[in-house]
Amino acid sequence: MARTMSRTRKLSAFVATVLAATGAQCLEIENTNEGRLPAMGFNSWNAFLEKINEEKFLTAAREIVDLGLRDLGYTYVNIDDGWSDKKIWRDKDNRIAVDYKKFPDGISGLADKVHAMGLKLGIYSDRGTKTCASYPGSMDYEEIDAKTFSDWGIDYLKYDNCFFPKEEEDEHPWAPEWWSPIQDFNDVRSGPVPAGYDYSTSRSAERYRMMRDALKKQERMIQFGMCNWGHARVERWGNQTGQSWRMWGDIQPTWTGNSDFIRWGIMPILNHALFYLDYTNFWGHGDMDMLEVGNGLTDAEDRSHFALWAILKSPLLIGTLLDKISPAALKTLKNKELIAFNQDPVFGGPARPYKWGINPDWTWNQTHPAEFYSGNSTLGLHVFMLNTLDHATLKRVDFAEVPGLDPAKQYTVHDMWTGKDIGTFGKFFSMAVASHDIACLRLNEYKSERKPAPVRRSALKAVGVSREDL
Repeated sequence: MARTMSRTRKLSAFVATVLAATGAQCLEIENTNEGRLPAMGFNSWNAFLEKINEEKFLTAAREIVDLGLRDLGYTYVNIDDGWSDKKIWRDKDNRIAVDYKKFPDGISGLADKVHAMGLKLGIYSDRGTKTCASYPGSMDYEEIDAKTFSDWGIDYLKYDNCFFPKEEEDEHPWAPEWWSPIQDFNDVRSGPVPAGYDYSTSRSAERYRMMRDALKKQERMIQFGMCNWGHARVERWGNQTGQSWRMWGDIQPTWTGNSDFIRWGIMPILNHALFYLDYTNFWGHGDMDMLEVGNGLTDAEDRSHFALWAILKSPLLIGTLLDKISPAALKTLKNKELIAFNQDPVFGGPARPYKWGINPDWTWNQTHPAEFYSGNSTLGLHVFMLNTLDHATLKRVDFAEVPGLDPAKQYTVHDMWTGKDIGTFGKFFSMAVASHDIACLRLNEYKSERKPAPVRRSALKAVGVSREDL
């Protein structure tokens, strides 16, 4: 269902978001660049769920190296839920007990092997008494667990949000599933949220800060990825607590739809993320969840999924079997130009919609979110055109609509998928975009005083442009 705001209402809501974001301070890590840019690597959950063991991570690590992914920036090999021993829980020193049937050399032994490949190792825990798969959580053991992870050689912690007792519930619960730009739905158990309520005082925020503080005490730098699904308005205090925060529920490999309001397709997650872009920049990133590239989406959907996560500066954590990955999925994950946009050292903010397309601007719609985006990188100005329809369509970039473009000038249009220039155009550019696919373009001002050479018909045909469109 489309929910559309008036322009006045939209602007007032957007201004409130900007003001809230402006007051946030980023959690910079002294004397290191760790966490300044979105994390890149592999996470086990989407590929294996809790059915994990040491060999699966060593295989993933070897494939990251052998497939050339490490050289592109994919450096983290992250263990998700299921690594600990459900029967023992904690040892005599209150450390979480490792399941040695799955990890015969322990987590520290795996860390040594992963580090020897020039990669980093991540691990998983939970702010509650149990993890989401009912393994031991870290509640009331934050100091011990942070020290344990550091001693083991851990470089990244994904920290989930399951199984906390009633007394740990927030006074004013809030979840993004209850929200739209039209109305702020509040949990009936707590009643209306007082005007000006500070969600950074919530129990959720306090518990995540406890683990943050424990990690900061360690000699080893451990990047902190918070996974509280956008609850308790985490975007408002996430920048001060971790290097990334999940802003919605779990991902599933579908284009639209959801499963029990817990797992969501690509378009619903994108739709929600668009209303929180002001909070992402260097040192703090809205996490749209792990990648499903290679897990059953079409090739076009894989391209759109990866491109959107990259341009909105989400962490890029692969979640498929790398030893069985298709050439098309691998090619998508290895797109150097989209990775460079995600990891740009100068422009930390995400690309932003400059118009919605099918729907009026700032429409809340989980099937047809914004289609037209622009953003800057050190290489130039980029435009991205998403096709949410079930059939191919002609998409057009009007230079007068794109922030930073001058309709009186000509621009060379570069295709980020092929790595080749398409041609030089004035006023507008159009091209065919397949169903559920995305055009990824870079536009650089044409400097020559000479009239640009005509674009060859073969080049136009390759990208679906006709001479009538010029």
